[in-house]
Amino acid sequence: MTFLLEHLNVPVVGYSLPPEKDSLFDRAGRTGAISEVFGDIRDYETLEKFIIEKKPSTIIHMAAQPLVFKSYENPRETFDVNVMGTVNVLDIAFKQDFVKAVIVVTTDKVYRNDNLGRAFLETDPLRGKDPYSASKVGVEAVIAAWQQIARVSGGPKIVSVRGGNVIGGGDFAENRIIPDLVRGVINKENVEVRNPHSTRPWQHVLDPISGYLIALNCVLKGDSIESLNFGPLESYGLTVKEISHIFLNELSGSLKVHLNITQPGELANTEKESLHLMINSQEANQKCGWQNIWSPEQAVERTAKWWNKVLKQNTAAASAINSDIVDFFEGHKTNAESNIE
Repeated sequence: MTFLLEHLNVPVVGYSLPPEKDSLFDRAGRTGAISEVFGDIRDYETLEKFIIEKKPSTIIHMAAQPLVFKSYENPRETFDVNVMGTVNVLDIAFKQDFVKAVIVVTTDKVYRNDNLGRAFLETDPLRGKDPYSASKVGVEAVIAAWQQIARVSGGPKIVSVRGGNVIGGGDFAENRIIPDLVRGVINKENVEVRNPHSTRPWQHVLDPISGYLIALNCVLKGDSIESLNFGPLESYGLTVKEISHIFLNELSGSLKVHLNITQPGELANTEKESLHLMINSQEANQKCGWQNIWSPEQAVERTAKWWNKVLKQNTAAASAINSDIVDFFEGHKTNAESNIE
C-alpha cells in the first residue's frame, strides 16, 4: 500500500509493529523510507500521540493478527489486537477534526459460511468460525457502532472493506500456501498442501488495495458506503491444488519443489478452515467503478514472476514491487489510477 501511494504521489506516514525478519518491509529495506513509528495499536497513548502529531486526513487501518492457525494458539491476543486495536484507532480518529475518513480492512471470512459455494454479499449474515474470523466479526461490530456515532454526533466516514485471499510477491507469513511453496523452494524441502480441494477468491494484492483507495475516494466525494467486498469478479475459485501447480509451473530453472498433496478427507483441516469461500464484489464495481485487473491465474503467475526476479535474478524487492505497480496500471488507467485522486 505504501509503494502504491508513493506511485500515486500521495503523502503517507506509517504506524506498525517493528518489521519481522524476511517480511516484505524487511526485504524491501523500508526502514526510514517514510515518517513512521514502530508501536502497538493497543498502546493508546503512543498511537494517539502519533496521529495528533502527523494529522492524517485519512487512515487506512490494516493492523491485525491475521493468521487463522495462530488465532487458535493465541485467541485472546487475536481479539485484543483486532477488536480493541480497532476501538483505539476509531476512538482517537473521532477526537480529531482533521481526520475525514477511515478505511478498516477486515476479511472475506466474516460471513456465515455453510460451504455451499455461494458468493457472499455485503448484506449476508456475519459469523466467525475460528478465533480469527470471530475477532473480525467483532471488528465489524465496532465499525457499525462508530458509524452510528457518526450519524448521531458527526465524525469521520468509516468504511469496512472485506478482501478476498490476497497473494503477491514478498508474503512470507506462516501457513499460507504461496509462502509455504516459496519456503519449500528456498530450503529444497517438500511442501504439504493442506486441503487441496478448497477454493478461495484468490487475487493479487494490488487489486484490493487499489480498490480500498477507490472506495476512500468515493466516500470523500460524499457517497454513502458502509462496507464493500473486494475479490475477483470471476464467478469461480481456484483450488489450493490448482494454485500450487500454476505457481510452481511459473518458477524458472531449478526452482522446483515436490508437493505432498493430501487426498480429500486425508489430513484435512476443514474443522479449522472453510472448504469453499467466494465473495461477490459487484457492489464495489457498481458504486465505485472498481474491478479486478488481474485474474486469479494472472495473480498467481505474477507472484511467481516476482519471486523469480528476487530469488533467481537478484532483483531488489523494491524494484520488483514498483515493476508490478507499473505493469498493473498499464492500459488500465480508466479503471484504476484515474479513479484514485
